[in-house]
Amino acid sequence: MASKAFRSRVVSVIGTGVIGRSWMRVFARAGLETRIWDRDSARIEQAWEWYKADLRRLRKELGLGKAETREERRSVVRCATLEEALAGARYVQESGPEDLAAKRELFAQLDAAAPPVAILASSTSALDLGAITEGLAGAPRCVVAHPVNPPHVVPVVEVLGGPATDPATVRRTLRFLARVGQVPVLLRRYTPGFLINRMQAALVREAINLVRDGVASVEAVDAVVREGLGLRWALMGPFGVANTNADGGIREYFTRYGASYQSLWADLATDTDLTPELIERLGTGTDLMTRRTSREVQRQWRDDAVARLRRLKESHPLTPPGDD
Repeated sequence: MASKAFRSRVVSVIGTGVIGRSWMRVFARAGLETRIWDRDSARIEQAWEWYKADLRRLRKELGLGKAETREERRSVVRCATLEEALAGARYVQESGPEDLAAKRELFAQLDAAAPPVAILASSTSALDLGAITEGLAGAPRCVVAHPVNPPHVVPVVEVLGGPATDPATVRRTLRFLARVGQVPVLLRRYTPGFLINRMQAALVREAINLVRDGVASVEAVDAVVREGLGLRWALMGPFGVANTNADGGIREYFTRYGASYQSLWADLATDTDLTPELIERLGTGTDLMTRRTSREVQRQWRDDAVARLRRLKESHPLTPPGDD
């Protein structure tokens, strides 16, 4: 929970779909007054019902305190207008449709209505901020803050500015996100898909190809990640894994296995075509793997397991010798 000085701050969540409603929890549990708005008022109510249900579930299943959940609920303010949602905001998290024209229109409205001191952050997962804010007077205060879905469970957030972003805006965003419990990572420049989706797309492409080409089933591909690679990746990234997979560290690892990687990279297919037939094949395999358990149950299980894993990592950090 945030300090009392921090609680006086107001944040705005603009767009209350799957990402926006998750940002609600990030900010509200940090003790911030969280004003929410969506063009579609029905989506605001849907997000509010999800939010209340999630808090009830956490109370019942994970023992979240009654006073804590009551305080968090009081932190969320549903707003009828964009102007009401932006009143007094120091930080605005936009999570509207992933469409360039829609983003440009919305950022023009945010820039006109938000207090001059407010940071305007976008949850965009792929768009170039320079294109979103081109010609915008307030471009220096705009930044990308792209989360992993859902951000209230998975903490990493990719942060990068556009060509006109003031470096101070980026620094303020990094500090703010760290203070609300996220793990912001700085990107030095734009690349399509940023870090998260770019690396994810590479793995997903090869996973689909392996199923398409009859190498393995959906279940087998998922098992290799779920019970193999993913267990290491939950603790270390690709460079950390390489550094621990050879006695001489990453230099020895890539020297020893460099030729093998080069051969594999040359063999990896690049012609993946997601036809309706292939999508249905993947869907059928996934239905069998999940035994048709509802997606809501799957999401709840995933979120709770990730929360437990994060607590384990926090209680069992990597401590260099001599730092005990």
